[in-house]
Amino acid sequence: MASDSDDPSSSSTMEEITLTPTPLPTLTVDLLVEILCRLPVKLLLQLRCVCKSWNHIISHPKFAKKHLSTTRHLHLVSHSYISGKRTLASYPLDSIFTGITTNVTKFVEYNQKYPRSELDYIVGSCHGIVCFVEYSKNVVLLWNPSIRKFKRLPPFEMPQVVTFFMFRMIYAFGYDHVTDDYKVIVALNYEDNSVHPGVRKTELKVYTLGTHCWKSVQEKFPCDVKLRFFDVFESGKFVSGKINWLACKDWIREKKYSIVSFDLGNESYQSVLLPNIGEIHDRHKVVLGVLRDCLCLIVRHDVWIMKEYGNKESWTKLFTTSYLRDPNKAYSLTKAVYIYKDDKVLLQTYGDWNSKLIVYDYRKSAFKFTKIASSPEVCVESLISPCS
Repeated sequence: MASDSDDPSSSSTMEEITLTPTPLPTLTVDLLVEILCRLPVKLLLQLRCVCKSWNHIISHPKFAKKHLSTTRHLHLVSHSYISGKRTLASYPLDSIFTGITTNVTKFVEYNQKYPRSELDYIVGSCHGIVCFVEYSKNVVLLWNPSIRKFKRLPPFEMPQVVTFFMFRMIYAFGYDHVTDDYKVIVALNYEDNSVHPGVRKTELKVYTLGTHCWKSVQEKFPCDVKLRFFDVFESGKFVSGKINWLACKDWIREKKYSIVSFDLGNESYQSVLLPNIGEIHDRHKVVLGVLRDCLCLIVRHDVWIMKEYGNKESWTKLFTTSYLRDPNKAYSLTKAVYIYKDDKVLLQTYGDWNSKLIVYDYRKSAFKFTKIASSPEVCVESLISPCS
């Protein structure tokens, strides 16, 4: 009996199978998008070079929005002065624990002709875009460290004041879901001599990224409250489509605080009620912030969050940081930067004339200081461009 190897037809069949390549499966566009939107930005920027169709998908604004809602890689963004240059730096949030700051993204836009200013600070971040302000020069910079793109905003028209020291500004940055656009808000407080000398006035100016211009808000600012303008590092907090500021009727004598919010969609004001915190005799002991995408309030050493925006009953005290007190040093809690799933929270404190970051486990009442001394902002990785 002849073997299979002696059969000519069998040999021909094996040769045909060997020489004919197996066709690769073809992915549908929808499935390809679902795969790509789960990848980090750095890899996506490299994959744009694979072919024209991949470049078209990854570069499309709709893909950037889908990637933002699907993937959540977090970074810390800080600014510093190196060799006479102002530097913005972004590095993975996990490096707080490991101490290894690899994959650092740096942006140096300023040269040595600019003097160092202690009034430069990060206002906030939204959808991967960081808002940075040169307070003394009235300059606003929008920067996405993930895609290394930035935009310098045009200056806005200043009110007619006598001197620089007679007005104050509070910046804010957020997203308007109604117009699908990003906005920078500046609250101006200045002396209005057109009516009576010494009368102070507050007005808002809004920059819209899509129109690339500033405008004044027509609705008058609530006259029965005043924002906290004595701290130039104060910034409006963006939550639920609204900018929020800590306010008070009289910062000298009044001990009762409130929150004024500005809706980015309809550009109207409203009041947000605080928890029952009683009277506060030191205005520096109350700080407004954002934690877990909720409005956050720090009262002395207590950290509160508003789980349901606008609902006073949803204010919940998360923890108390009285354990940070050191008999040899005085630390003032100024910001709750980020809270992790394992109940560890990154806190910013101020003591001994400098700012420090602390990793605090409020379940175990344990904390440790990090090596980061600047005031950082948590930023999500995204493909959203500030130049759009």
